[in-house]
Amino acid sequence: MFRELQSRIGSAWCSLTHESLRWPIHGYYECRRCGRRYPAFAEARTASRTKLAALQPAVSLLLALLLIPAARPLHAAELQPDTLTAWSAYLQNADLRVQERAAGLQPFLWVDESPDRAARVRHGEVVVAPVVGHGAEVVPHGLIHDWIGAIFIPGATRDSLSTVVRDYDNYRRMYRPVVTSSRTLACTENSQEFQMVWQRKVLFVSAAMQGDYEAHDVILDSGRAYNIAEAVEIREIEEYGHPGERLLPPDTGSGFIWRIRSVARYEERDGGVYLELEAAALTRDIPASLAWMVKPVINHLSINSLTTTLRQTRDAVIASQHGVASLASCPVPERAPSLAKAGGE
Repeated sequence: MFRELQSRIGSAWCSLTHESLRWPIHGYYECRRCGRRYPAFAEARTASRTKLAALQPAVSLLLALLLIPAARPLHAAELQPDTLTAWSAYLQNADLRVQERAAGLQPFLWVDESPDRAARVRHGEVVVAPVVGHGAEVVPHGLIHDWIGAIFIPGATRDSLSTVVRDYDNYRRMYRPVVTSSRTLACTENSQEFQMVWQRKVLFVSAAMQGDYEAHDVILDSGRAYNIAEAVEIREIEEYGHPGERLLPPDTGSGFIWRIRSVARYEERDGGVYLELEAAALTRDIPASLAWMVKPVINHLSINSLTTTLRQTRDAVIASQHGVASLASCPVPERAPSLAKAGGE
C-alpha cells in the first residue's frame, strides 16, 4: 500500500515541489530527479496553479503525518567523527575545483560552461543547479548539500560588489528575515571574521543557529576575484526568542546544520558583474523511509535560499549605487593588475 501511494503521488509531488512552491521567484532550474526542465521559479499557468493548489493541502498533510514519527530523533543528532571526515574529504575535492578555475584549467565562471546558461543569466534570470547528483550526497550519518547559483548585476563593479559583500554589520538588514543578527568580529584587507544568527521555519519545525565565520578574498586580476567563507563554529539556539533561550554546545542538537562553506566568484564584464555562489552544507541524515518525500522539500529550500540570497545581494548592490547602503565594515582590497601580483593565492 505504501508503494502504491508513493507511485500515485510521485508525479504530483514532483510538480508541486518544482512549480507551485516557486511561483514568486524568477529563474531557471533543471530537475535531476525527473529529467524535466522547469521555467524554474517562473509564474505557473492559471490551470496548473489551480490544479496544484488543490493538491497542496493533501500533500502537506501527508508530509506532516510522515514527519511526526521522525520528530523525536530530530532532537538528538550529534556530529560523528566519520561524518566530519567525509566532509573534510569533500572539501578537499571542492578546493581542487576552485584552484582549477582560478588557474584557467576550467572556465573561471560556471555560467561560461554553457552559452545558454550565460545568456539566461545575462538577461536577468537566476540560474541554480546542483553541484552533486540531485543536490545531496550521502555520507556516514549525514548528508552533504551542494548547490551553485549565478546572477548578473548590471552597472555594478567588482569594488561595489565587494563593498556590499563585506558589510557584515548590515547583513541583518540585507538578508532579512532569515538573518536576525550580524556583526563584524575582525578584519584585514583580505580576511574577515564575522558572526551571524539566522532562523528558518519549515512547516512546524523552527531552527535558529549562531555561526562564527572566517572568510578570505583572492584577487586574480583587475576584474576577477573570489571569496571563501566557512563557519568555524555553528551552535544551535534552543527556544530561540523565548525566555528559555540558550546556546547548545557545538555539534549537538537537532543536526539541521553542522557545517557551512561557500565560494563566491565574481567577474566584472559586459557592463556589470557576474556573481556566482556555491554553497555547501553538512546536515544530519534522513531516515530511508522518509527520504523520497523529504528530500524534494530540502532541495526546494536549498534552491530557494540560494536564489533569495543572490537576489538580495543584487538589490543591495544596486541600492548602494544610489547612495542607499552604508560603507563596508571591512576595507575593500585593492585591485590587482595581474595574477602574478596576487601572489598566487
